[in-house]
Formats: sequence, structure tokens, C-alpha cells
Amino acid sequence: MMSHNVSNTINKCLRQMKWCQSYSRCFSSHICTRTALYSQHSVSQKPIQYLATISSLQYRSLSTSEETSSISFPEYEVVCNETLESLTDYFDVLVEQNTELINSDVTYGDGVLTVNFGDPYGTYVINRQSPNKQIWLSSPTSGPKRYDYDVGNNAWVYKYDTKSLHDLLQEEISAIIGSKLDFYSNCSHSGKHN
Repeated sequence: MMSHNVSNTINKCLRQMKWCQSYSRCFSSHICTRTALYSQHSVSQKPIQYLATISSLQYRSLSTSEETSSISFPEYEVVCNETLESLTDYFDVLVEQNTELINSDVTYGDGVLTVNFGDPYGTYVINRQSPNKQIWLSSPTSGPKRYDYDVGNNAWVYKYDTKSLHDLLQEEISAIIGSKLDFYSNCSHSGKHN
């Protein structure tokens, strides 16, 4: 009987914790406080662990900075669309002007910008990630990155190296084209000229 009650208490605690994790909020319920968990295979029935209270459960927000959370969803949509559309326009110009880039192509639709520079350079994919209010980049040179919008600097910033999306594109695409480009003044929300 005791193992059945303990099992029910454990299941109830786990369901409560899963609900809390799923919805990033917790009740102040003390359902698991001082509830001993017993191993079903233990002869001595000594407690093997105590669960913390549900109210002390911590969660991690999807947002990566305080500045990011201050932008509303409608503002994010406007800033993100302006950024992606201006990048599309600038990449179109670059591909048209640099005819030596064989099989290069720029496509944009449904929040996904794909820039194929052909062999040996590869393809860049820059896309909107609305649930997280981010722009994601897949670069054949530097790999994947997730950019958060920094309201104060008017730029999309990668939190691990603090470089902006436009800084990275400036560096990598200039190396592909073979001349210095200007993503800052030609593209929206670069943090430099807008």
C-alpha cells in the first residue's frame, strides 16, 4: 500500500513539474515538499531522494536578452521584414554585378532568404524565426547562428560573440566577392547607418 501511495505522489509531482516546464510558470503548491521517494527494489525502504517544492522549479526563457523581450511581436515582424527585404535587394544587386559567380541565385519567400553563390562558396540561408523573435543564419563558412534584435543598437546580434548579422555578412560576403562591400548603409537595421 505504501509503495502505491508513493508511486501516486511521484506521478503527481512529475505531472505538475511537466506542466510547469511546459508553460514556464509554477504554482506555489508544496505538493512534493518533504515527500520521501522510496526505491521499490530496496529492502530497507530508506529514502533515496527528496523532491524540491514545485515553487522552486526554475525555467529558461527562449529570449536571450532583456532588450529582445522589450520588442513586441508586431514590431518584430516589421523590423524582421524590413531587414530580410533589404538584404534580398542588396544580394540581388551583388549577384547581378558579379557575373563571375556562376550559378549564383537569390530567392526570397515566406520569410526565407536563400543566397546561392555556387561552387565553391555554397549557400547562405537567412530566415525569420517568429516564435523566438529571431533571425537565423546558416552560413557555409561560419555555420548556424541565431540573431536577436537589439533595440538600443538597431541591430541583429548573436549573443555568443556579440557580432551583428551585418558584421558577419560584411566579412564573409566581401571575401567571396573579392572587394569590400557595404551591408551597413545598403541594408536596414544594420546598427551603423539606420
